Amino acid sequence: MSTAGSLRGRDLLSGADLSRSEIDGLFELAADLKAEFRSSHGHAHPALAGRTLAMLFQKPSLRTRVTFEAGAAQLGGHAIYLTNEVVLGARESVRDVARNLERFVDAIVVRTGPHEVAVELAAQAAIPVINGLTLREHPCQALADLFTIRERFGGFEGVVLAFVGDGNNVYHSLVLLGAILGLEVRLAHPAGYAPNPRIVERAQALAAEHGGRIVFGRDPAEVVAGASVVYTDSWTSMGQEAEAEERRDAFRDYQVNAALLAIAGPDAIVMHCLPAHRGEEITSEVMDGPQSVIFDQSENRLHVQKALLVELIGVPDRAGPPATSQS
Repeated sequence: MSTAGSLRGRDLLSGADLSRSEIDGLFELAADLKAEFRSSHGHAHPALAGRTLAMLFQKPSLRTRVTFEAGAAQLGGHAIYLTNEVVLGARESVRDVARNLERFVDAIVVRTGPHEVAVELAAQAAIPVINGLTLREHPCQALADLFTIRERFGGFEGVVLAFVGDGNNVYHSLVLLGAILGLEVRLAHPAGYAPNPRIVERAQALAAEHGGRIVFGRDPAEVVAGASVVYTDSWTSMGQEAEAEERRDAFRDYQVNAALLAIAGPDAIVMHCLPAHRGEEITSEVMDGPQSVIFDQSENRLHVQKALLVELIGVPDRAGPPATSQS
């Protein structure tokens, strides 16, 4: 299994960092890696042998941590988890952390609050930096989500993704990547919880270029009507705990339940990036129901991030016929 090489040495901070062909190539590789792993619970080519990943996490994590650590190990690499040991910009400057890590490891996954921290880390480090979540974006999650949509529908033509809830970091990455892939991406949100206008402007430009469409509305029923995908996320994200009660009031009419799902397309799937608050943004009936692909998208974090690591820092597969000598 060889790497395409187009992403070699690059950073991934935003959904807008990838081209359509790069996303397609990444998904092809992820599909191959997933099929191989499911068949043999291993990989014939240790594409990350000798590679080390630093995981610089300032926020709690289940899926992002485990899938990056497990993925690196399954491909022969190693991941080092750093949390309270490194407080970016406090005990040590972001610049100095970057200058140290670039001499120790092959890539960095950063999970932090301000997006500007990830941007500065990438600017200062001479190795790839991957956004494992910031307040602005969550591109690894969105890539896994869109890979899951591709698996279910066989592609993206005619797909309508309806996001119900907050115009948050997950939505930001989904709308950017969805626009590049030519999807219609809709958002139903209450007043005061709109997405970042600069992200929207960028997504609209990408949609115009790639044949996508961006739609906003206040009424969840209107936004979900006929949709292929109904997506929701927690009403209160990390760092917003003080707003929890206010948010429950604002979002109480934005629950994904059986009645709302019935308005979507007949083959619609339900997605949630997790963790879920059952009985708030989604009911258990829907989350555990036949249209849910929530745990499929969670699993696909592993396979898509493996593909991403292989593309960024992987060891080329040198298997094949020996080179012909030149004389």
